[in-house]
Amino acid sequence: MIFQKKKSNIDWLVVGLGNPGMAYEGTRHNAGCTALAELASVAGVKLDKKQFKALTATATVEGKKVLFLYPQTFMNNSGEAVQAAMAFYKLTPAQLLVLSDDIALDVGGVRVRKKGSDGGQKGLRSIIAHIGTDEFPRIRIGVGKKPHPAYDLADWVLSKYKKEELPLMQEAFEKAAAAARLVIADNIDEAMNKYSH
Repeated sequence: MIFQKKKSNIDWLVVGLGNPGMAYEGTRHNAGCTALAELASVAGVKLDKKQFKALTATATVEGKKVLFLYPQTFMNNSGEAVQAAMAFYKLTPAQLLVLSDDIALDVGGVRVRKKGSDGGQKGLRSIIAHIGTDEFPRIRIGVGKKPHPAYDLADWVLSKYKKEELPLMQEAFEKAAAAARLVIADNIDEAMNKYSH
């Protein structure tokens, strides 16, 4: 008897980049996974299932079945979890949406792109290396530039937000989640026009 390969029941894989563990919560580098948690919360789910070296949850968003994925590898190896989930569900890069931090954008800025380079973001670099293409949509969340050129980049992205930045970042997470919903609904051009500032 020949078994038919089951068609994937997942329409979108939405990935929030960050580092795992309490020590990294609220840091600039975790903007992607914080935005993912915001999106999951709106969808009424928690990222609490362990699979693909990640914390996951599934929900229906804009009529599409979505797998939310927060890699539990460190940032530099994010591609391992993404590749594993994509292979399991037989997803194409066009079904992948990545949320990440961006030091080139001002604090609280949001930018939606259909594709592009990693821009120095090591989680994006790992995903591109693992899946072999940069042709997937992403939403970048501004965490601000280093305060001065000599400031160590790792120290900067692993730093927590200043008190006055928190309202801007909360607004950015909400905008990123709203933009993600538009991308999932196949309205990426609208998301780019509305949320890329």
